Amino acid sequence: MSAPRITAIDPAELGPASPLLLLNNAHAAETSLLSPERMTQLSRDSFLACHVGDEAFLLAFDQSADYDSPNFRWFQGQFDRFVYIDRIVVGPKSRGRGLARSLYQTLFARAAAAGHNRVACEVNIAPPNPASDAFHAAMGFAPVGSAILANGKTVRYLVRLLP
Repeated sequence: MSAPRITAIDPAELGPASPLLLLNNAHAAETSLLSPERMTQLSRDSFLACHVGDEAFLLAFDQSADYDSPNFRWFQGQFDRFVYIDRIVVGPKSRGRGLARSLYQTLFARAAAAGHNRVACEVNIAPPNPASDAFHAAMGFAPVGSAILANGKTVRYLVRLLP
């Protein structure tokens, strides 16, 4: 199987009918609901915003981002330098094809090239997300903390060190 074609998200294409916005919002329980304006802003402010067609996407921020996520802020309080994976979504029909792995590998390479030595993210404990737990463990992430958020979600904070 050939490697997926990963391209930058063009914020100008993130209107109300954007397939990436619709993909995100179909998985709001795992990520969070976004308006077209908010997704456009996040894409513009990101360290990396990339996608595989309409099938999958990733948004990540480095430690200097002006981002109000409580999870991102937790990592800012713990580490001087990091890249934070805010969200990765793969559509149900595209799962099992290595798209998430390819998006992460793209992020790892870009983060290392920029001088970062760790990539951070969180995974829901409540509501549980066992597929994400297994994926992140396989990708070399280790737990570094947890929190109960204002919205009732409980999350586990994970970090993967880069060579």
